[in-house]
Formats: sequence, structure tokens, C-alpha cells
Amino acid sequence: MAMITMTTPLPISLLPFLLLIAAICFSICDANFNLLCIQTEREALLKFKNDLIDPSNRLSSWIEGGDCCKWIGVICHNSTGHVHQLHLAALSPYELSAISPSLLELKHLSFLDLSNNNFGIIQIPKFLGMLESLTYLNLSYAQFQGGIPHNLGNLSKLHYLDLRGNDLKPKSLQWVSGLSSLQYLDLSGADLSKANDWLQGGIPHNLGNLSKLHYLDLRGNDLKPKSLQWVSGLSSLQYLDLSGADLSKANDWLQVTFKHSSLLELCLSYCGLEDDPSPISVNSTKPLVFLDLSMNGFSSVPKSIFSLHSLMPFDLSDNSLGGPILDYFGNTSFLEFLDLRREDEYGTTLGLVTSMDLSANNLTGEIPKEIGSLVGLLSLNFSGNLRTGNIPDNIGNMELMESLDLSMNRLNGEIPSSFSNLYFLNHFNVSYNNLTGQIPTSTQLQSFENLSYVGNHLYEPPLTKNYTTKGIPTDAANNGSNREGSKVNWLYVSIVLGFVLRFWGVMAPFFFIRSWRIAYYQKLDHTCGKLYVLLATMGM
Repeated sequence: MAMITMTTPLPISLLPFLLLIAAICFSICDANFNLLCIQTEREALLKFKNDLIDPSNRLSSWIEGGDCCKWIGVICHNSTGHVHQLHLAALSPYELSAISPSLLELKHLSFLDLSNNNFGIIQIPKFLGMLESLTYLNLSYAQFQGGIPHNLGNLSKLHYLDLRGNDLKPKSLQWVSGLSSLQYLDLSGADLSKANDWLQGGIPHNLGNLSKLHYLDLRGNDLKPKSLQWVSGLSSLQYLDLSGADLSKANDWLQVTFKHSSLLELCLSYCGLEDDPSPISVNSTKPLVFLDLSMNGFSSVPKSIFSLHSLMPFDLSDNSLGGPILDYFGNTSFLEFLDLRREDEYGTTLGLVTSMDLSANNLTGEIPKEIGSLVGLLSLNFSGNLRTGNIPDNIGNMELMESLDLSMNRLNGEIPSSFSNLYFLNHFNVSYNNLTGQIPTSTQLQSFENLSYVGNHLYEPPLTKNYTTKGIPTDAANNGSNREGSKVNWLYVSIVLGFVLRFWGVMAPFFFIRSWRIAYYQKLDHTCGKLYVLLATMGM
């Protein structure tokens, strides 16, 4: 016989006690999720607001007695209630006048974004260097000018510093070496021509403190360094942009940058670089994957580039590259390129390249058929050169191609029929060449505008359109074109005439026959009444 276990019910006298415990727990939990901000920090934020000119009233939620943790742009810590983030970036510049030192009361502030505001062309306040808990500081495009306060170097916890887009003219960058935790630094647009203590000479003794820096943007800084040896001291650097710097005297640029152990992206556009007098041997395992050498003075591509097997997109547009296309790949690559016993060398060396831009140079000769071995290429731009001969048929093998620009050359012959295999093509331009014949039948090729073919002698089926140098498709038979034009004109005339007759055939009675108008409005009123009743019964 089964035993029946009886449970003793809780005494009803314990119920109020349990409810009290539950209420206390609920109150504690609710307090944790609804922490009010610290009073001193609320007062500091109100002081900050009062010192601003805020014509757009963006800080309207910042009011006396309010919970500052719920104010726009303010984020408090979940458990302590301390203000630790201020997101005050503007979508478009606003005049905010000045920055109050009352922010110093925010002892736990770790994130400060004041970008894209207008602080009335003042210098960066020195007291910002006293916000020792900051890990993120963004003052980009905030209309600051003049020097950069040295005490920013006291922000040893700072990971991110963005000062781009201001009119800054610091005389020294020694303070940067104090930012031992810095990972991201953007000083693009600042005038660093007088900051010769850090960039012009050798490696400062304390530059090793920036061992965590992985992003450095110094575009448009009026730099004229004689050496780039300081880059070697940035052991974790992955992105470097020196575009616009005068590197004509920095003969070690190739040695330093190409042999850097961690550099992934290198931008040296418009740096006055010319052909390298002393090519170097580069370990093919180096990680460089993006290279921008556009708008320089290269007449041939540095040979060292083709030892970088990880290199994917690289930009050599707007240089002075000339001669046959094989020459600018360097003599070594040229020989390997033609050696049939090593016909895969081109694909091995450049097999990972996904983008190639050699536009606006003086390249002559034919496009080599071996370029079709770059089956991973997504973008190819040879526009604005002096290419001659036929378009290689095996370019159609590059089935991943998304953008192909061969415009403004001297190419002749037909567009290869293999181009119909380029299913992913979304940009195509062969304009202003000497191409003839039929445009291959392909969903992609037929989808492009006439401007992609203008300046040739091409036509597409089933029509016989000739893409002339003026970009006007004309019919092959001139006599027929006149007759066709006449038909089109009469078609337009008949359409307009038919519309006029039908319109007035319906509307004229309403204007001239009063009984028609009365009947029409009665019918319209009756229909509207029925519609109103229907909507009312549906509860709408």
C-alpha cells in the first residue's frame, strides 16, 4: 500500500512576513535599476550647460532636479550611478561657445565625445588633461585652433584620441609619448611642420611607450621628414596614413614600411615619391594587405611590392608609369611573367590581389593575356592610358569581376564574347577606344548605358546602333532613320490628339449641361454617405 506524504501548510501568520521580505527585495532591486545620478555630478553638468550657447536646445532635458542619468547624451554606470560617458557629438556644427572646467567634477568620466561642434575657434582646454579616467576622447571637427596642451600626455588610460579636422599647429608632439595605453591616434589636418622633435629625426627614447598604438593618421600634416625610422618603434602599428607628406628625402621609406612586422594598411598618396634607387628584399610573409601609392612620380612599380603575397588592393593611379605594361612590373617579374615553364608565377605573385588601379598613366603596348590569370580580381582600372591591340579574351575568365574600366585608350578589335561570363559586373566602361563589331549578348553588358560604349564603332543586337564619338546611337541606314523619325513624330501627335478628344468628350457635358452636373453630384453624395455608414459600423 502506497504511503501518502502530507505537506504541512505554512501558518497564515507568516504571510505578512514573507510579503515584507519580498517588498524589501523588490525595493532593493528596483533601486539598483533606477539609480539617481550623484548630486555633485548633476550640478557639474548643469554648470557645463550654462556656459554653453545652445541655439538648437539640444540639452533641453538637462534641468534642475532631474535625474541626469536620463538626460540626452549622458550615460551612468549601472551599479554606482556615476556619470561615465558623455555623447555630445553634433550631426552638424553647432556653436557651443566654451567647455566648462566643471567637467572635472566627473571623476569617473571615461568617454567624452564633443566632435563636430563649434567652440568658437578656441584652443583645446588644458583641464581636459586632468580627466584621468578618460579612455576615449573625440574632439574632431570642433573648430579648435592653436597648440595642443602638453598635459594631454597625462591621460595614461586613453585608448582613443581623435583631433582631426581642427586648425591645430602644435610645436611639439612629445606629449604623445605619455599616452602609454593609446591605440588610436588621428591628427589628420593638423600642421605638424614645427613639431620636429618627434617625426623629423631619429626615434625618441620614450617612443617605445606607444607600443600599443595600432592606428595612426597623419594626413595633410605638412610633414617633411628626412627619415621614417620612428615608425619602426611603433611595434603594434597596423594602419599608417602619411598622405600629403613630403617624403622625397626620406630614402628609407621603403625599407621601414615594407619590413614592418605588423603593418597591414599603408597610405602614401601624394608624397613626392619616385622610383626607388635601392630595391629591398621583403619577406613574403609580411602582412601588408593594402597599399596606396597614388599621385606620386613612379615610372615603374617598386619590385619589392611583388614579394608581398598578402597584398590585396593597391593603388598606383595618377603616376608617371610608362612603357609596356610588363615593364612596370619590374624586370624580374617581367621574365617570370613570360617564362612558359613558370607561367603560374604571375598568378602566384598577385593571386590575392582583388583591386588594381593603374589609371591616368602613360602605359603603352597591349594588355597582356596573362592578366586573365588573376581570377580573384574584383576591380581592374586601366583607363586614361595608351593601351593598344585587342582586349584579351581570357579576361572573361575573371568571373568575380565587379568593375572593369578600359576607357580612353587605343584598343581595337571586338569586345570578347567571353565577357558574357562576367555575371557580377556592375561597372563597365570601354568608351573612347577604337572598338568595332557587336556587343556580346549578356544580361550584364546590355544593362549598361550608352556612355559605357561611346566613342567606338559598336552595335548591339537586335538593333543596329552605332556608338559614335559624340555618344549618339545612330541607325546604320541613314535613309531609314529619317522615315523612322517621321513615324515617331506622328505617333506622338496621335497620342496627344486622342487624349484631348477623350478628355473633352467626357468633361464637356459637365461644363455645358446643368442636369448632368446635378445628377453627378447627387450620385457622388450618395456614394460618400454609404461609405461613411460602412466605416462607422466597422468601428473605424
